[in-house]
Amino acid sequence: MSRLWRNVEEVHQDAAWIREQVESTKKVLTQLGLNIVEMVDETATLDGGDILFTGKEFFVGLSNRTNQRGAEILADVFKDYAVSKVSVKGALHLKSFCTMAGPGLIAIGSSNQAQKVLTNMQEMSEHRYDKLTLPDDEAANCVYLNTPEHGHVLLHRSAEEHPESAKVFEKLKDYLLIPVANSELAKVDGGLTCCSILFNKGA
Repeated sequence: MSRLWRNVEEVHQDAAWIREQVESTKKVLTQLGLNIVEMVDETATLDGGDILFTGKEFFVGLSNRTNQRGAEILADVFKDYAVSKVSVKGALHLKSFCTMAGPGLIAIGSSNQAQKVLTNMQEMSEHRYDKLTLPDDEAANCVYLNTPEHGHVLLHRSAEEHPESAKVFEKLKDYLLIPVANSELAKVDGGLTCCSILFNKGA
């Protein structure tokens, strides 16, 4: 009974922490004058780590953090884009092993689950993407930037953490590669994308 009680307490603490995250982020976005769409359906869950925008369409991972209703609300908001849902099992969310590493370039882990998700995405999409396959699923969680000063910029996990995956990133010759140590944040399920909110200053 005490173990069950601790689990209930942990759930409540997580929920409170998430609400604090939402409110603090909402405050910053409001100050920036950005349009905010709020989900009022309490049955809907939608985690940013499950949303992959390719520039042409959305893929939404259905995971422990995102459900069907959350994906439907995303589709209602972005009616001009196709929204495809993919099942994510054995990982926290979609971006645990799949992100955009550049225009039309998907970074994907090499595990069976990652490759299965990629195959499902390819079958659902009318578009074709190049892929950058990383030996380590965790390394596929990277952050791409297109900057006026440096062009293609990619933040990726460091060679100290994932040496074989770092060698794959080094093949991107036209990129400014910025290795980032993330092992401490990874202990609490924090990926590079989890810790990033990107803004287009020209927008």
